[in-house]
Amino acid sequence: MDQRPQEVKPALWTKDFTIITVGSVISMLGSVLSGFAMSLLVLDYTDSTFLFALYNVLYMLPHAVMPALCGPFLDRFSRRRTIYTLDFITAGLYVAMALVFAGGYFNFTLLAIGCVLIGSIGSVYRVAYDSFYPLLITEGNYSKAYSVASTLETLTMVMTPLSALLYNQVGIVPLFLFDAATYLIAAVMETRITAREHYIDKQRANRTEARMSRQMLADFKEGMRYLWSEKGLLAVAVYFCFSAFASGASQTLDLPYFKGRFPNGEYIFMLVWGMASVGRAIGGGVHYKLRLAKERKYQIALTVYVVISLLEGTYLYTPVPAMMVMCFFTGILGVTSYNIRIAGTQRYVPDEKKGRFNGAFGTIETVGMVAGQLISGALAEFLPIRGIISGVMAITVAAALVFIGGNRSEVSNIYNTED
Repeated sequence: MDQRPQEVKPALWTKDFTIITVGSVISMLGSVLSGFAMSLLVLDYTDSTFLFALYNVLYMLPHAVMPALCGPFLDRFSRRRTIYTLDFITAGLYVAMALVFAGGYFNFTLLAIGCVLIGSIGSVYRVAYDSFYPLLITEGNYSKAYSVASTLETLTMVMTPLSALLYNQVGIVPLFLFDAATYLIAAVMETRITAREHYIDKQRANRTEARMSRQMLADFKEGMRYLWSEKGLLAVAVYFCFSAFASGASQTLDLPYFKGRFPNGEYIFMLVWGMASVGRAIGGGVHYKLRLAKERKYQIALTVYVVISLLEGTYLYTPVPAMMVMCFFTGILGVTSYNIRIAGTQRYVPDEKKGRFNGAFGTIETVGMVAGQLISGALAEFLPIRGIISGVMAITVAAALVFIGGNRSEVSNIYNTED
């Protein structure tokens, strides 16, 4: 009888994984606190859905350009150093914004400039983080790790109602200072990560150009060729461009809809979408313990993509309690699809190409989101908000069926994998 010992899976909570997780949660707490307050500030100051959409677009525009440009850089240089350097810079930027606003110099132009700077830093940080995070996950723990990340990111959304309360009570300046403190703490913690970034040595050996600018251009072209050559990855990226278009429309129109339809509508908005956060938190906890059968992941993801769009396209036509229930299920389903997609793609893409892939993916996704924000903001000036949201969600359902459903073999090869 075979008495070989059972293989023991490596522990997830290593020192480096713990640091990156705790540090990201601390910075997200401040970011959510000040971010929602800034949205309320813009709405109160401009009283315009279009200018609110323009504000969102200014934040997202750098996300359409910077990821593709910085992806090749992050495949050749330290992602760890990039992460903590950007957190230090962000802390300083929020201090500067607090001083400007405390001096009474508020206007939409200054807010827009700050928004572009924060968006530029955040877009580079996102690619660096997404490309570095998988390197800190031990073998066999991908789904569990991303369940932790999505759950904790969701739990930071509890700062949203606190953000509205504090904004109405003390204004925006103390929130900026709190945000600066959280980024500073996160940056200091991230300097203690010691993981070796082996992909740098691989890329150094593959260098083909003497000048760095030419090498970066060559890497960018190679990254786009890689994405284009991988039919499954390309199908996922194109679908998420449509999904981001719908998200951009929803993010632009949902809050103005609630503020215009209900007294103290921002609190109703937070109550309804707070249930989505509850759903994501519960879903993340379930996925931390539950391992999906690998042969079913693709079909689960495709079903979830369709159902989420149907829920988000119809929930505004229902009473508030029904909205809350529908958003709750949206949250549970959303964390399910996120775990399948992020774990599958990050395992599929080689370490030395993760920066380029995540950069290209981020650019494609952001183009969709910015288009959704601009188009929906403009349409809302003369069309009903609920009809616009229903329309874009219908388009997203079609995109899921065409790009994910129409490339079953290639996408399932990415999604249907073991941890």
